[in-house]
Amino acid sequence: MIHFNLRHLSSSMAHSQVAYLIPLKADLKEDDSSPRITLSEGPNIIGRGNVSIADKRLSRKHISIIVSSSGSVSLSEGTNPVVIRSSGDGERKKIKPREEVLVSNDDLIELIPGHHFFKLVLLPTENRGCHERAAKKARKGEAQGDDDDDVEAIRRFVPPNEILPSTFRLLSVNGLPDWANTSCVSINDVIEGDVVAAILSNYMVDVDWLMSACPKLANIPQVMVIHGEGDGRQEYIQRKKPANWSLHKPRLPISFGTHHSKAIFLVYPRGVRVVVHTANLIHVDWNNKSQGLWMQDFPWKDDDNKDPPKCCGFEGDLIDYLNVLKWPEFTASLPGRGNVKINAAFFKKFDYSNATVRLIASVPGYHTGLNLKKWGHMKLRSILQECIFDREFRRSPLVYQFSSLGSLDEKWLAEFRDSLSSGITEDKTPLGPGDPLIIWPTVEDVRCSLEGYAAGNAIPSPLKNVEKPFLKKYWAKWKADHSARSRAMPHIKTFTRYSDQKLAWFLLTSSNLSKAAWGALQKNNSQLMIRSYELGVLFLPSPVKTQGCKFSCTEDNTSTMKAKQETKDEVEKRSKLVTMSWQGNRDSPEIISLPIPYQLPPKPYSTEDVPWSWDRGYSKKDVYGQVWPR
Repeated sequence: MIHFNLRHLSSSMAHSQVAYLIPLKADLKEDDSSPRITLSEGPNIIGRGNVSIADKRLSRKHISIIVSSSGSVSLSEGTNPVVIRSSGDGERKKIKPREEVLVSNDDLIELIPGHHFFKLVLLPTENRGCHERAAKKARKGEAQGDDDDDVEAIRRFVPPNEILPSTFRLLSVNGLPDWANTSCVSINDVIEGDVVAAILSNYMVDVDWLMSACPKLANIPQVMVIHGEGDGRQEYIQRKKPANWSLHKPRLPISFGTHHSKAIFLVYPRGVRVVVHTANLIHVDWNNKSQGLWMQDFPWKDDDNKDPPKCCGFEGDLIDYLNVLKWPEFTASLPGRGNVKINAAFFKKFDYSNATVRLIASVPGYHTGLNLKKWGHMKLRSILQECIFDREFRRSPLVYQFSSLGSLDEKWLAEFRDSLSSGITEDKTPLGPGDPLIIWPTVEDVRCSLEGYAAGNAIPSPLKNVEKPFLKKYWAKWKADHSARSRAMPHIKTFTRYSDQKLAWFLLTSSNLSKAAWGALQKNNSQLMIRSYELGVLFLPSPVKTQGCKFSCTEDNTSTMKAKQETKDEVEKRSKLVTMSWQGNRDSPEIISLPIPYQLPPKPYSTEDVPWSWDRGYSKKDVYGQVWPR
């Protein structure tokens, strides 16, 4: 499998992008598991530095491709053999050392004859505007410096380590300027250190990509993969997985449900790391899309402590959820603790008293009685009802942002809004209902995205769900210039209540806008029916602790005991949640900045904007010269 590291090419966003090299498999079909290489006007060096192939025959400057503004392309190579295969007559021509030749659209380039195939694709002239607008914004950001809030707010998002658990981070996106990936993370930033057991919870799992992207997974003694794949894919994973992996697909008692939760639980000698995120375990999700990730490390409970920490809300949320998954318990050997059984009860051994979020989970079933408010939107409602918010959030608007739209009706939307509008002010006045907007990519957004129309595969909503007339008043644009992610299509799912750049609360979740994910009330509101497994983290205003969250499973420091001793010394102030674009004193300890990737307030659709649906045909060519469907 071929993978590319495009970080060194990130400056190309500041120039006009005019062509691409598309990796091909040996059968000359496009290799969807590998990203395309962007070619800008002028010289482009292609070699071992940006084509990560385990082949010592490749040099660091294997070929040079020069693209002119008129669209002509010339290729020259160093001392290694290169073959050009003409798209016209299929003739293969070997390029001599130092020779320079013209290359045409759709020609195939073999970096090593018979190996490592790429197709040259020139951008249609009418579509270069998509790239040029993005490049203009990137140039503007680089030229104006830190004062331009709108263009490059993410450049300033550099939270100190002790604040990281109180916020979330975006995943790195290939091909963006370096400043656009400030404080962003990749999978190797998450799965690190001396992990002794891991649980990976997800919907889709590409075992080939995962092992190449995170080789460490082959060395962790015990790995449990909880997934939502179909039988065919499950059999493939079973054949390809390392011997230290076990697979489990949770029971789906109601039809049309999925195991959709995306989380990672890593057990260390020092504690446990809990990660909740929005990306499938596949290449495009961790490299090409707008995604979010939260994580926090927690220490072991002190077995000798006569006054152990009480079970906090986070611990209850977590254990309730893990109990439902019912994975087959397995045994792990922990330094100093011997062999332990890894099951849901095992996770009670950690101290979650410093957790910075609440978990909002969904599990399939018909939930009644005490379970009615345990899951889905009723869990969110029950937590918000107990929270006190500033008066400025009375009747303030709501945002629903996600990547798949279910079949909705107005009755359910009202039910959902009631849950998200819960909460009171200090004088016990209800916040009251907020007017929601739905942030959803337009057809033009997808066409001009980093992936072109291919990005629409991960925005899988049919026309019959999208075209419902009552939804028209809710549509708002995916506009993400300040995070440089306008062209990185969203797979992230977020829900929030805001006033200008301040947030009453914020939810990062796997849940799309659907009854299957959030649940629908039935039987005179006495029963909540949920089809799928989902998991999210809810950020709320909370008491500010002076020491922050200093515990780490991977850094050997002495601050853990100090932090426990200082918990009495709490500032009476409550944290305030703000966006990256908030203009105020960010050094104040109560300010928690969240890297919301899209613009607030959202901009409603214009009359020309058409919401994306993946089962329509689009004849206007995308940035790769493709139509939809292919």
